[in-house]
Amino acid sequence: MISKLLVANRGEIAVRVFETAAKMGISTVAVYSDPDRHAVFTRAADEAVSIGGSSPAESYLRGDAIIEAARAAEASAIHPGYGFLSENAAFARAVLDAGLIWVGPPPNAIDVMGSKLASKKLVAQAGVPTLPSIDVTDGGAGEAASRIGYPVLIKASAGGGGKGMRIVDDPDSLEDAVAGAKREAASAFGDDTVFLEKYLEAPRHIEIQVFADHTGRALSLFERECSIQRRHQKIIEESPSVAIDAELRAKMGAAAVDAAEAVGYVGAGTVEFLFKDGDFWFLEMNTRLQVEHPVTEMVTGLDLVELQLLTAMGDDLPPRAWTPSISGHAIEARLYAEDPLNDYLPVTGRLIEFRVPDSVRTDTGVAAGSVVSVHYDPMLAKVIAHGDDRASAARLLALALRRSVVAGMTTNRELLVGILEHPEFMSGEIDTHFLERHDPVGLSTPFLTPAELHGAAVVAALDASVRRRSKATVLRSIPSGWRNNPSSMQSVSFSSPAAREPIDVRYVSTGKSTFMVEVGDELIEARYQPDSPAIFELGGKITRPRISWTGDVAHVVTFDGTAELWMLPRFAPSQIDIDPGSLQSPMPGKILQVLTEEGAEVEQGDALIVMEAMKMEHTLRSPTAGTVASILVQVGDQVEGDAVLAIVHEA
Repeated sequence: MISKLLVANRGEIAVRVFETAAKMGISTVAVYSDPDRHAVFTRAADEAVSIGGSSPAESYLRGDAIIEAARAAEASAIHPGYGFLSENAAFARAVLDAGLIWVGPPPNAIDVMGSKLASKKLVAQAGVPTLPSIDVTDGGAGEAASRIGYPVLIKASAGGGGKGMRIVDDPDSLEDAVAGAKREAASAFGDDTVFLEKYLEAPRHIEIQVFADHTGRALSLFERECSIQRRHQKIIEESPSVAIDAELRAKMGAAAVDAAEAVGYVGAGTVEFLFKDGDFWFLEMNTRLQVEHPVTEMVTGLDLVELQLLTAMGDDLPPRAWTPSISGHAIEARLYAEDPLNDYLPVTGRLIEFRVPDSVRTDTGVAAGSVVSVHYDPMLAKVIAHGDDRASAARLLALALRRSVVAGMTTNRELLVGILEHPEFMSGEIDTHFLERHDPVGLSTPFLTPAELHGAAVVAALDASVRRRSKATVLRSIPSGWRNNPSSMQSVSFSSPAAREPIDVRYVSTGKSTFMVEVGDELIEARYQPDSPAIFELGGKITRPRISWTGDVAHVVTFDGTAELWMLPRFAPSQIDIDPGSLQSPMPGKILQVLTEEGAEVEQGDALIVMEAMKMEHTLRSPTAGTVASILVQVGDQVEGDAVLAIVHEA
């Protein structure tokens, strides 16, 4: 029996495993790095043990420290979550050698299936179609690419999550792409093995969830469609797929089961395929729980973590697991702290507020006050909706994202809603190139129109006024724009991420709950009653917004979306004079390469510096054409966000 379970991971997956363990009467242990000392997942466990360090290599990739933590906490089992050491056979063996229960497949299965190269050979022998691929870790990339034919895809053999992947269209960029993929793979997985694979244009990405018990018998828990991707990483997943009929579902499921049984698999695993025009090709097998496992849980009614723990204890799978069926449709959206309008660049910072409606399932490891650091993946949450059909699930998920409060940093929320509401997505005609065909700018339309945003600002101003007058003050301080006489003209300004300029609201009280309001160029009669929910009437239109405050930040939630409004004055103009040719760091990170030198002539967009942040490499390019006047960093430097790295004097 598992009496105490340690989760060798962080964030939302740690919280997810703790929840099921608690339901099964199993006590839980978290391990945490220095930046994660006060993280949500450390508070979700019954106890937490420090493993120190900041980067993954110094913390969550240290198997010895994690096993020592398990011994110190007297844990009887280790669950690896996903990522980090979850597909590391050496770690699995070390856990077993320490006398602990390993909640995962046998190490030999991880060895074979955890290597994309080895798993391809295995399934090819079983007759499953595969794409041509060649190991190029120790060289020979040029010859291999010529044999396969361009375009080629460089992939990390031990990888996942889009890390260590590069598309190469011609020989000129092959060498640098292989080197970059190896560095990224080594940093993320501790293994720099990479290979070339034939790049398939615009396929669908379909994966089969498999599960096997301790006797080696495996079953298929149906497919997930994971075609909506950016940087080769999934951001929207669903089950079932509209492209898969019953006959094809059975055929792909049988191929996945054969692959699992061929290695004596135990536990949860995922067999991934590329699919196009009715044909499919084996991509890889992930020997762990997938990020997107909740959509399978929603349509089958099974708890995959519970099945993992039962299997690890040697129990038989319950009968309901052997007779699964699909009920309705489920869609998952991954909410990231990133800027889709700036090449999906990750964003760091502190969340001011974070709330998602109860109408959907939310798997998250953050809350108000959580810090998104430079050291780890910037995913904030997985938001999952279940409906009777695909259309209802998509509508429910889009509405929940619109009405969520995610304040304090840039996210991909508008992009996710734009995808879910796009006619091409709604028709089901999607593939892995969806985000290459559709500009993120067009998809990331602000939830509220300028008029609706003005209305939200009026709500915030009147709410603050009514609360102040009733002595139920929610603000930490009253800004200088407020006056003490409520019957005189009041004025307050707000800034918002959705507005280019401050929104000025001027109003005067004309009764207990009535006001004359001036916003923009309009003079409007308004009525506001801060009940629960509030009743707000502006120009004869009645709405019932929900409003909350975090300090002097208002969160106004309407049916159409959420407005985040910062009461001014808050930000002073920057007094720093930055040279217009400055190349600045977009976030804190480590300098990996300097690709130019002082005095070099460069064109706008030329690659100057490569830095690593949030487990990914980022190439920083010249802001202008001209001469490199100075380089202010060197390889190995740790830099802060907005730091000037180089200066280019304009030609």
